Amino acid sequence: MSGFSHNPLIQPLCAAFIAGIVAAVASRFQLPVATALVAFCPCMVLVPGPHILNGAIDLARTRIALGIARLAYAGVIVLLICAGGLFGFMAVGANLSIAGSSPPIPLAIDVIAAGCAVASFGTFFSMPWRLLPFPIAVGMLAHAARWAVISVAGGSAPAGALVACTLVGILTTPVADRRHLPFAALAFSAVVSLMPGFFLFNAATGLVELLSIGPSAPPALLTGIVASGTTAFLIVMAMTFGLILPRMLYERFLPSV
Repeated sequence: MSGFSHNPLIQPLCAAFIAGIVAAVASRFQLPVATALVAFCPCMVLVPGPHILNGAIDLARTRIALGIARLAYAGVIVLLICAGGLFGFMAVGANLSIAGSSPPIPLAIDVIAAGCAVASFGTFFSMPWRLLPFPIAVGMLAHAARWAVISVAGGSAPAGALVACTLVGILTTPVADRRHLPFAALAFSAVVSLMPGFFLFNAATGLVELLSIGPSAPPALLTGIVASGTTAFLIVMAMTFGLILPRMLYERFLPSV
């Protein structure tokens, strides 16, 4: 798409549209409801996580205009990803139902999948291969911590994201400072798989279903939309806070020479 238009908003919209079409075609073959994840998981690599982190850091440093601009840009891209995926599903005539919660998975599978996600994100954004082992290792360790918080301690998804991202911020900040690497890109690559795409797309799907049903929509549908949207918001806030707090404290008490 970059050959047809230099608009940075067209590319994620079209990519998500294609992903939605592929998942809709797969649903025609009576595959499980997990086709929703097939549609939207690839789109999460398009989420502008560094803009979210840099925008939050700008707000913390009272650079209000720049911070709002970055967060607004990131928010528009996330909305376009949701819209593109839903349009792709509707273009084929498929119905994307709200997915239920997934069963718990073993620690080993969770950690290995996290490492693959970090490697994919870093490769997609042209991170030098010699730097990939560090965010991969940090991301796998962070996912292990998140798994322990949720599966062992019984914590919520936002609590698991907060612990994991705080750990990533603590480990990534000194390395990014000493190696003069972009902190936001390095830190977000380690936690890209924690983005609440499942909840975002569940909320978007519920809104579409709510519009199609109209006033006769059941109360459970509205409750599900609010729950998914609130959970997604809390996870993003927990990730942002967990990543930038160690960075801000490091700059405050251990400034670079």
